[in-house]
Amino acid sequence: MDLAMAQGLAACGVSTPNPPVGAVVLDAHGVVVGAGHTQPVGGPHAEVMALRQAGAAAAGGTAVVTLEPCDHVGRTGPCTRALLAAGIARVVYAVDDPDPFAGGGAGTLRASGVDVVAGQSTGAASDGALAGWLHRRRTGRPRVTVKIAATVDGRVAAPDGTSRWITGPVSREQVHADRARLDAIVVGTGTVLADDPELTARYSDGSPRHRQPRRIVLGHSGVPAGVRMRSSGEPPVEVRSHDPLDALAAAGDALDVLVEGGPTVLGAFLAAGIVDRVQVYLAPMVLGAGRSAVDDVTVATLTDARRFRRVAVTELGDDILLTLVATP
Repeated sequence: MDLAMAQGLAACGVSTPNPPVGAVVLDAHGVVVGAGHTQPVGGPHAEVMALRQAGAAAAGGTAVVTLEPCDHVGRTGPCTRALLAAGIARVVYAVDDPDPFAGGGAGTLRASGVDVVAGQSTGAASDGALAGWLHRRRTGRPRVTVKIAATVDGRVAAPDGTSRWITGPVSREQVHADRARLDAIVVGTGTVLADDPELTARYSDGSPRHRQPRRIVLGHSGVPAGVRMRSSGEPPVEVRSHDPLDALAAAGDALDVLVEGGPTVLGAFLAAGIVDRVQVYLAPMVLGAGRSAVDDVTVATLTDARRFRRVAVTELGDDILLTLVATP
C-alpha cells in the first residue's frame, strides 16, 4: 500500500478532476510485478496501468489500490472489468469511493468471486494524494492551502520591501515540488507588483518542471505588461475582484489550490473561512520590523483567532516547515 500511495502522489495535478489513485499488482507469489497511477482525463486509470505492466503475471495475484476500483463506464471502462479480465484473485484497497456513480466496485468484485479487503491504511491514503479530491467531494470546492515563508517573528519582508530570500534553497525546492502537484496558485496584484514572481514549478537549475499549475491573479488592477508571469508558461488568469470565492471559481474543477499571496490576500482567504491547510516555512532569522505575514482585519481579540491543528513538523535545511490543518 505504501508503494500504491507513492504512485498516487505522482498523479497529483495530472489526473484532475479525476482522483489521483495509485495501484500495485503482485503475482500469485506476492512479488510486485506492476505499478501505475491515474493518467490525464480520458486516459487509463491506475489499475489498468499497473495491470499493463504486470501482463500475464497478474493472473491469480493481488491488486492493491488506494481507492475502491470504479464500477462505471465513463471516458474509460470500469476498473472492475479490467481486474476480472486479468484474473486478479484478491483486491486490497484503502478508501471507499464516495461517488454514487463510480462506487460499488467492491460488491461487483466480491460477486465475481474476488477476495476483497477494504480499509487498508485508510487514514494515510485519505490524508495523502486523495485529500484534495475527497475534500472536493465533501464540500464542492478545492482544498485551499495557504503558504507563508516567514522569519521566526512572522515577517515576510524587510521594512524596505525586500523578501528574497527569507527561506533557504531546500525550502524553495520543496515549494517547487509542491507546485508541480497542484492545480492552481493564487496571488494578489500587490505580490505581482512587489516581487514580480514567475509562480512556475522549476528544478534547482531553473529549468521548468513538466507539470505547471494554473496561475490566478486576484485584484482590480490586473497584471501589468512586462512582468515575468507574462513571459513564462501559459498566460495568468486575471480575476478582477478581491473575493476569494471568485478566485476559486477561476480555478475551475481544481482539486488543490495554493494561496501564495501577500498579507491582504491571505487575510481575505482566512476571513472567508475557506482555508483548509497552512504551510508555514520558518527561517532562523529575526527582522524585528517589516511586513507581517497576514492582514486579517476581522480578528480583534484573541478569542477571534483562527486556530489550526499541527500535523507535521519537517526540517528543510536550516528552515522548519509547519503543516497545519483547519480544526472542525
